[in-house]
Amino acid sequence: MSDVVYRSHVKIVREKGPYRTAHIPATEAPVEFGVHSAIAEHYGVTSDRDIATTLDYVIAATGG
Repeated sequence: MSDVVYRSHVKIVREKGPYRTAHIPATEAPVEFGVHSAIAEHYGVTSDRDIATTLDYVIAATGG
């Protein structure tokens, strides 16, 4: 097994309900995660505002 080359240091802060902010490397401002449309409906959550979910970011990252 080779030595660890990179370890990502991420801090997640739960804001309210499904809303979280992530402090990730190489970004100055925190990244917001939340719910929107069908996701909010599926989980029975009232969405104050539509924000991308963690699933949206995973799909975007693997698609690139």
